Amino acid sequence: MKIDHIAMYVSDLEGAREFFAGYFSGTSNEGYHNPKTGFRSYFISFEDGSRLELMNRAEMTDREKQLYPAGYAHIAFSVGSKEKVDALTKRLADDGYELVSGPRTTGDGCYESCLFGIEDNIIEITI
Repeated sequence: MKIDHIAMYVSDLEGAREFFAGYFSGTSNEGYHNPKTGFRSYFISFEDGSRLELMNRAEMTDREKQLYPAGYAHIAFSVGSKEKVDALTKRLADDGYELVSGPRTTGDGCYESCLFGIEDNIIEITI
C-alpha cells in the first residue's frame, strides 16, 4: 500500500502551483475545473511518483495558521543530501519565506529545516 496523493486547499491556486513546481521540481497537469461547483484543481507530480493536489473553490474559508495545530502538520520533501537541504532552505529564505527551524540535525538524527511556505503552510526539507 502507498499514499497516492495529499490534497490541500489554497487561496492562490496559480501561486501554489508555481511554488511547488518551481521549488520542488514538480510537474503540473493542465488542471481541472468544474464550472457547476466552481471547484478547480491541479495535480503536481514528483519524480518518485508522489503527487500533491492543489484545490480551490469560491466558498473556502481561511482558518488561522498555527505552528502546532492539531491535525495535519506539514509536508516533507526529501531532497537527497545535506547540501541540497541547505541550498533550498537558503533559496526559500532569500525569497522571503520565513524559516521556522534549521537547517539542523534533530534529536532523532534527521537533518532538516522547516519554513512557512506558500500561504503559511509548513514545509519540511530533509535529506
